[in-house]
Amino acid sequence: MAIVSAIFSVMLIFLIIGTIIVIIFDSGDSATKIAWLLIITILPIIGLLLYFMVGINLRQSRYFKNKHKKFIDIFGQRANAQVHKLLFGHEKDHRVKKDYRTLTQLLSCDGSTCVTDGNGLEIITSGHRKFELLMEDLENAKEYIHMEYFYFRHDKGAQQIKEMLMKKAREGVKVRFIHENIANIDILPGYYNEMKKAGVMVEKFTKPRWPLINLVTQLNYRDHRKIVVIDGKIGYAGGMNISDDYFVKWRDTHMRITGNAVAGLQYSFLNTWITADGEIDDDFAKYFPMCADVGSAVKVNAEAARDTDIDLNEEDSEGNGIAEVLAKTPIQSLDMNFKFKNKDRLIQIVPDEPESRWGHIHMGAVWAVQHAKKYIYIQTPYFVPPEPMLQALQSAALSGVDVRVMVPKKADLFFMGPANRSYFKECLEAGVKIYERTGRFIHAKTFVSDDYLSEIGSANMDFRSFNLDYELVAYIYDTTVANVNKAIFLKDLEASKEVTLEDWERRPWYQKFSQRIIRLFAALL
Repeated sequence: MAIVSAIFSVMLIFLIIGTIIVIIFDSGDSATKIAWLLIITILPIIGLLLYFMVGINLRQSRYFKNKHKKFIDIFGQRANAQVHKLLFGHEKDHRVKKDYRTLTQLLSCDGSTCVTDGNGLEIITSGHRKFELLMEDLENAKEYIHMEYFYFRHDKGAQQIKEMLMKKAREGVKVRFIHENIANIDILPGYYNEMKKAGVMVEKFTKPRWPLINLVTQLNYRDHRKIVVIDGKIGYAGGMNISDDYFVKWRDTHMRITGNAVAGLQYSFLNTWITADGEIDDDFAKYFPMCADVGSAVKVNAEAARDTDIDLNEEDSEGNGIAEVLAKTPIQSLDMNFKFKNKDRLIQIVPDEPESRWGHIHMGAVWAVQHAKKYIYIQTPYFVPPEPMLQALQSAALSGVDVRVMVPKKADLFFMGPANRSYFKECLEAGVKIYERTGRFIHAKTFVSDDYLSEIGSANMDFRSFNLDYELVAYIYDTTVANVNKAIFLKDLEASKEVTLEDWERRPWYQKFSQRIIRLFAALL
């Protein structure tokens, strides 16, 4: 028995030393490496188990590279020159303000998509409006429906969408559906089998062949996107999943896009679909129709949603008038769909994934903060910024930029409240203004600065979104859109309480203690 114990101890020591060496030589974030070294040193066995389950850095691994290469090869063979020009050409960069053209280049490096024009845009601030518009668009689908969601809950709203997908599949519409595996682990296989029997093509994200890689990938690398593409003409993206939570409990921001930017959503979806081993047609042309106006489909939805939509014309002082409209709206009734009548918005779709050499979304966010001159307004449910982002926010505030960050007063995950608040002091001391939104849980992931640049997407301001998950953000270069996003942020302030440094210093000792402990492991959350 003593011999067995000695052998086990020696093996454990070698395993710990080997793991520490792997962590040290990993190319990942320093804060993440320090957190892993700390937990393995304090709790060796638990630390090793956790590291092998969720800590192994597969970014730029052969597994992800091979998956991405498969998609690039297929896309290169089947997509024509016109599609490549639309997605990767830089012909529209000159329409972006000069100060932001280096950002468009940064976001399009390493094969990511470029700026597109000819886009219609609707900003949706409630789950009810998104659900109604989406159901109508699904009903009108003629050729195909592509849907990719992090959460697809087993509730009333999700059931209606599921039934609509099955109905359209029976009608002959090709329906492709990607569900994130771990996030929906409570949903039994029969739920998806019913969809398959109706003709819906369903793929699970993701399913590597090797058990260890399978476990690590599914726990650590998640498909956090929320994408819908209908007939290549209408697209949805943003922060809203498919869940009844968005009807009452949560406040989020989503987009309905028409025009050329839908090609970026389509490109991202096809990448994930092929990564998940989904089958695709040889004719790629139908996935990328070269048109900026979808005509009747837009008119149908505009008519259906007119009661609570706000239509914005260019003569509306470039969107400034929206502040007066929202000022008369009770915060509890922020249930609107902001429609931009001019369908020529400049939008750049930016997907990010573990196989990307560069973290486009993280780099883009840091660039946007560093180059802001007047103000930066951020909404995020999870505020665990990596060091470059934290320093950028501090530098901006110290430089006189009005930096405001809005997070939920009560987090949906018990450990995220202390994690968010563990960064407050450093921000407050630098002059960053922190607001905690009460009432409906703020799940929006938005950024707006200097009345020109807006970001709306699925990425939180945390280590996971910037480094591990499959995410997607739309960068919008437009004064009217920026003013609307600014007005929405300011409206949400009515349901928020500002956190002052004085109040923060007076918080109870046990809160300080829990926040400091959580901060040690913030990079692992």
